[in-house]
Amino acid sequence: MHLAYPAVLAALLFCIGVYGVLARRNAILVLMSVELMLNAVNLNLVAFDVWLRDALHSGQALTLFTIAIAAAEIGIGLAIVLAVYRNRGSSDVDRLRDTAETDAAEALPGDSTEDQATAPAGKAKKAEATA
Repeated sequence: MHLAYPAVLAALLFCIGVYGVLARRNAILVLMSVELMLNAVNLNLVAFDVWLRDALHSGQALTLFTIAIAAAEIGIGLAIVLAVYRNRGSSDVDRLRDTAETDAAEALPGDSTEDQATAPAGKAKKAEATA
């Protein structure tokens, strides 16, 4: 078998994974896209291992390590997504990023220039951003 067939398939899988990471808003779909990219790398490792006829099968050994890392990543990633969904009610990546930026901008340490009249307005903006 030619090396071009698995290499083209791996490139297509990787491109689909990159598109999924960049275009999706749901955190679970982003994790699935990362898995697609890892599987494209695994396909390349095995294809080049077969093509080079390596006696040690280094590509297949690296593929096993990549599969183990991917399993750990998906387990931890799903646990984080479930915890965020329980706390926020949404797993939308853009909404979570906006909330993190709002919290960081309002919680600057040592910022005492805010007077008592604007403090409730800042809290109302924070509650509106998280709702």
